[in-house]
Amino acid sequence: MIETARQPVIDDRRDPPTWPERLWIVRHGESAGNVARARALSTGAGRIIVEGRDMDVPLSPLGIEQARALGHWFARSGMALPQTILASPYARARETATLFREASGCGRDLPICFDERLREKEFGILDGLTAAGIAEEEPQQARLRAELGKFYHRPPGGESWCDVILRLRSLMDTVALHHGGRRVMIVAHQVVVLCLRYILEGLNEEEILAIDRAAPIVNCGVTEYAFDPGAGPGGGLRLSSFNATAPLIEERAAVTAEPRSQVANP
Repeated sequence: MIETARQPVIDDRRDPPTWPERLWIVRHGESAGNVARARALSTGAGRIIVEGRDMDVPLSPLGIEQARALGHWFARSGMALPQTILASPYARARETATLFREASGCGRDLPICFDERLREKEFGILDGLTAAGIAEEEPQQARLRAELGKFYHRPPGGESWCDVILRLRSLMDTVALHHGGRRVMIVAHQVVVLCLRYILEGLNEEEILAIDRAAPIVNCGVTEYAFDPGAGPGGGLRLSSFNATAPLIEERAAVTAEPRSQVANP
């Protein structure tokens, strides 16, 4: 009996990618709340006057212009556009993502996935207060915040940065499960942008707070990561740009950010 050589079994299966090909993280456009905060700080007021719930505060006219400018810039850039958009359910982020899409920053029929884990940091009893207002109305919380630092301080009814990071770790697990290998855009809030940097780059408290002190996150500023197969055993995301304003400047839209003395509700 003649035996034939057995052919080796080749397994062509590949593990699905767990990182996006590209990830953009964008802060929402200027909101009516941002305008009200700037007004309160300029007058030394302790409380920011905004009608309705914080989650319902819309974009300002300038914020609408910024969101459209961002979409126009992506459309003109010649680069591959987002295939997935995830956004905070707060009105200012919803509007930013929608206007970005309408300006053809992505496919006009691309669905926007609103995820509550991307919501604004919750400030609890400090909601709507400036630094002066906290010192006057909640002096105990002012002392605790000074002692603990804002990374760990959790106001009653609110969240610390650690709490935000915890829900964002869950969000990134979802991104890995459902959007690996895709081009993903996240539209959210200032603290969310910073906390995602903390997660993606493995930063510590001192490092992320130093980044926060260096410059505020601008409205519609773009933070970008690209997949690098050499970043770790399974590859990883590397920071390409942070808080970029070129899309706004090139589209001649004003660049806005929070005053550095601002405490509540970025």
